[in-house]
Amino acid sequence: MPAGASAISRPRTRLDVPKAPRRALLPEYDPETFGRVSERVARFLGTWRFILWMTLIIIVWVLWNVFAPLSLRFDEYPFIFLTLMLSLQASYAAPLILLAQNRQDDRDRVTQAQDRKRNDRSIADTEYLTREIAALRMGLGEVATRDWIRSELEDLVRDLGERRAVFPPGGSAERDEGDR
Repeated sequence: MPAGASAISRPRTRLDVPKAPRRALLPEYDPETFGRVSERVARFLGTWRFILWMTLIIIVWVLWNVFAPLSLRFDEYPFIFLTLMLSLQASYAAPLILLAQNRQDDRDRVTQAQDRKRNDRSIADTEYLTREIAALRMGLGEVATRDWIRSELEDLVRDLGERRAVFPPGGSAERDEGDR
């Protein structure tokens, strides 16, 4: 046996081979499915139907354990077993309701983020359109509009009318042009 070697030799671990996954002590579950189920349960716990059923069960429970024959009663007067069942139901209902609220908060947060992005895009689009309209107005200031052309033509017609009054047709200026 070489020096430093122990009697018990451990298998050599290779670094290029991944380790086998450890066995989990808890069962695996899909958190999304669990969340959807918890939301359904929480939604049901918040309905009048649940309150009605719960009230009917408690009334039947109490009436059975008060008026049934002694041999058939399973929870005598201070109704300790009923209290235990209601406490058990409440201990499961509270975390399920909290889980459903957390999931709703997550959805609300995502919706608010999307709304914020949509609002930012709308603001950016509005600012862009405002700049474009301003640029068009400035450009229209340099373009001849129909009203401007009409006023210019009216001015020209008025000038022509004044010139005809000063230089009537058939005057010496036209004759001179005809001689040429």
